Amino acid sequence: MLTSLEIRDLLIIDRLVLELGPGLNVLTGETGAGKSILLDSLGFVLGWRGRADIIRQGADRGEVTAVFSLATDHPAWALLAEAGIADAEAGEDLILRRVTTADGRKTAYINDRRVGGEVLRALSDLLVELHGQNDDRGLLNPRGHRQLLDEFGALDLAPLRRAWTAQRQAREALQAAEAAIARAKTEEEFLRHAVGELSKLGPQPGEEAELDAKRRLMQSAARIRDDISRAALALSDEGAEGRMRDAARWLEGVADRAEGRLDEPLAALNRAAIELSEALSGVESALQALDFNPQDLEALEERLFAIRALARKHGVAPDDLAGFAQGLSDRLEALDAGEAGLAKLATALREAEAAYAAEARAVQEKRQKAAKRLDQAMAKELAPLKMERAVFTTEIRPGEPGPEGADAVTFTVATNPGAPSGPLNRIASGGELSRFLLALKVCLTGHQSGLTLIFDEIDRGVGGATADAVGRRLKALSSSAQVLVVTHSPQVAALGAHHWRVEKRVVKGQTLSTVIALPQDERVEELARMLAGDTVTEAARAAARALLES
Repeated sequence: MLTSLEIRDLLIIDRLVLELGPGLNVLTGETGAGKSILLDSLGFVLGWRGRADIIRQGADRGEVTAVFSLATDHPAWALLAEAGIADAEAGEDLILRRVTTADGRKTAYINDRRVGGEVLRALSDLLVELHGQNDDRGLLNPRGHRQLLDEFGALDLAPLRRAWTAQRQAREALQAAEAAIARAKTEEEFLRHAVGELSKLGPQPGEEAELDAKRRLMQSAARIRDDISRAALALSDEGAEGRMRDAARWLEGVADRAEGRLDEPLAALNRAAIELSEALSGVESALQALDFNPQDLEALEERLFAIRALARKHGVAPDDLAGFAQGLSDRLEALDAGEAGLAKLATALREAEAAYAAEARAVQEKRQKAAKRLDQAMAKELAPLKMERAVFTTEIRPGEPGPEGADAVTFTVATNPGAPSGPLNRIASGGELSRFLLALKVCLTGHQSGLTLIFDEIDRGVGGATADAVGRRLKALSSSAQVLVVTHSPQVAALGAHHWRVEKRVVKGQTLSTVIALPQDERVEELARMLAGDTVTEAARAAARALLES
């Protein structure tokens, strides 16, 4: 439960400490005294969205500290452990602190460990349930009814959402394939002609440069072949090679009488002979390469020009022509195989649709069961709220399919026997709406343990015996959960186990809000004020005592 709330320099509060207890805690006071500021402050420390200008005028920073006493098995401890906050140990007090500065910077701490706002907000769902003055707007909006029913039934919608995503992806894949084939069909004639033309030519990467080099070599062959032939003759047996063999033969004949002086020259001649032989071989190869048929040059030029022409035609580099041809071929192949591919994608879509429909039916069945349980629970809750003849019904109708199913959920009521049922906003009065809201909130939070339930003027629009019934239901609820009620109803305030009055005072020309814990005699005065208004009479005091005694 929430044991204390300390506020410093927020709005019209300079310093305020509120020590709360178990059971039903009641806050009363004149309109504008600052009761809503307490709830704004609690929302601030819990990371909820709120007003930006929250710092008290003249202050540099504002701060709120909330202390919770939790059981060792409270789910908040598991959440903190998952968030890596090892400093918060189960069984200790959980201390939340949040600071805001004049320039808008906000800093949050859990047990003096700095955390982000998202951790606070996740934690707040496990600590506090706030029912404000405008909560009936959500109750009146059918768009939120399905979510409320799912929360009540603790439905796991993850498999349904996955099935919806798979169905959407299968539909998008089929649509993309159909669009691609439609585009391909518009260029089918071009594709078939281009692929045929490119396949016949069969260009290869690097071929254009190779053909160009051969062409230039052939063109220059006639000019250089004579010189190469003369060089070959100079290197042959009739030239240098023969002269070198003669020199080597003459030297070898006299080497044994030269006392070794010819060994090195002979070795050099042998090496030179080898190099000369390799040179001659290379020159002869060059001659063979230059020996071509003029028709070969014509064929080579024809292919070279064809490659260049197709490259210009398709706007690609000659070296990229082979890859371009493969791309066109792939597109044509996809077009030819398109019908078979579409059939597979259509089958996949039908299977995904069937899987989604099955998940949606399963969720619908769970919703129908949850709706029956909710209607039964609401009937039990409405009886002690003086609405035992009202009928609350959860209607489930076919709706627009989506990631959370294909059901439309609407809460309807019939406030009197025999009267037609209809939407809450058309059938229920303001006081009835408050009681429907209270009953529904009790049903929705009944399965959650360890929550502090806060009701902000949940009793508005009711009085007399009905207000007493609302108060008694809140008191009964407080037997299993801590309940904090902001109220203007004396019947509700009289049932509180702890009572505080919120009031404004002027200090040095500045209006400040404070909270005063009321002992029994002061509770009588406060209830009398709530009953009588500005002028408190003895009759009002007597009525206040009677309320407290009852």
